[in-house]
Amino acid sequence: MNERPYSRISIQVSLSGYSFELEEDGKISRSGWLSSDKVFTTKEFLRRYDRVELSLLTPKAALIPEQFFDPSSARAALAETVRIRETDLVEYVAVPQHAAVLVYSNSLDETLSRVLSQTVLDKAGNPSKVYPELYRLLCGLPSCTEYNKILASYMDGCLHLVIAQGKTLLLANAYDAPDFTTAEYYIFLAMKSLQLNPEMSSIWFRTPVSGEQELSLYRYFKSVERF
Repeated sequence: MNERPYSRISIQVSLSGYSFELEEDGKISRSGWLSSDKVFTTKEFLRRYDRVELSLLTPKAALIPEQFFDPSSARAALAETVRIRETDLVEYVAVPQHAAVLVYSNSLDETLSRVLSQTVLDKAGNPSKVYPELYRLLCGLPSCTEYNKILASYMDGCLHLVIAQGKTLLLANAYDAPDFTTAEYYIFLAMKSLQLNPEMSSIWFRTPVSGEQELSLYRYFKSVERF
């Protein structure tokens, strides 16, 4: 008996727009970065999927070891790491594979992520939860087969970076990077502090990478991959 076809869509949202990855029957296709005015004409958003993943590229996120996490002080813990407003909604999600909790705020004065959450539904008609991009990067670590796992996303002046060796998480952070050269600086600074050699490592991006950006990264890394 043939297996039922499987479909998955993963959508990334930022202040300037969105991108998505579509998986159907083992085949993967990706969009480029699209402006928000195209969201209502994106035919892929009119269907339902077995799995819907939706992330917001928010810099307001901090990973806290679970033994130090207290739900009642989640806001205070996030405020110690990033700048948040009194009106910002603070949430958290467990990251059990790293014995940690990711505290975050999706309050970025945007509405696109909420619109997509209610528009792109799973097969049962359920809306999708909006998680921070750092959460998706952390969940993506097992899919990276190399020992040095360097996963990143970059858009709208913010670099999201997760680094691990084997199953050991070494870094999960977001950096204010107004241009890609600054993003590269933070990547190399992190790798130097962790004593990792770029020439022996690949870097994996979830966000679309331009040809110029890819060429720049290839000067230092063994390869530049999408995941």
